[in-house]
Amino acid sequence: MNTIQTDVLIKKETQVRNMLRNTFAWMTIGLLLTSLVSWICLSSQAMLTAISRSPGLIIFAFLLQIGLVFYLSLRIMRLRASSAALLFLFYSALNGVTLSLILQMYTQQSIVNAFLSAAASFGGAAIYAASTKRNLSGIGHYLVMGLWGLIAASLLNMFLRSGPFSLLISIVGVVIFIGLTAYDTQVIKQWSDQYSDVVSDQDYGRLSILGALKLYLDFINIFIFFLRIFGSRR
Repeated sequence: MNTIQTDVLIKKETQVRNMLRNTFAWMTIGLLLTSLVSWICLSSQAMLTAISRSPGLIIFAFLLQIGLVFYLSLRIMRLRASSAALLFLFYSALNGVTLSLILQMYTQQSIVNAFLSAAASFGGAAIYAASTKRNLSGIGHYLVMGLWGLIAASLLNMFLRSGPFSLLISIVGVVIFIGLTAYDTQVIKQWSDQYSDVVSDQDYGRLSILGALKLYLDFINIFIFFLRIFGSRR
């Protein structure tokens, strides 16, 4: 009996690691694709100029990104895992285009520093969440409330155009998304504990993509807020 129980525990632990690894692998692929597309856009001044001079296209791209996030978040369990993966990759590529419009305003050293700061913060939060025995579900509600407040403050500052207020928003944004990184990582780990040994391969893939989308958004937002805090303009 002890041998059987040990085998079951080993198998389950392996599945947990696999889902976490699969989720982070998809997130990494998304970030690499975003970086590649951004680099291509930044390497072509003609392309950047064409995009910058097409406000209608920029607005459409931003709205499409928001739509894709909501669609994947709400409908992913009704999609085939392959379709969900393609939509995630399409979103990552599209985000690379819009992100290049932000990156062109900052020096290369600022971009590198912001990326390293984001990677260290994200990695620390994810490792903590994956290894701690503390239940982080209690902070999830407050983080979501803080996120909505952050969105409202950002919209308000579009009219105020206050530098100090913008800096405060960015600092709060870093804190919120580092917290969301820890919270989301623990949620994904809980999915593994509860569903890894009972769901189909399709659902396993869907959950991995959904988790990758959550962590991808956390990382991108941490990076952008760090860039706004420490970035030097060209």
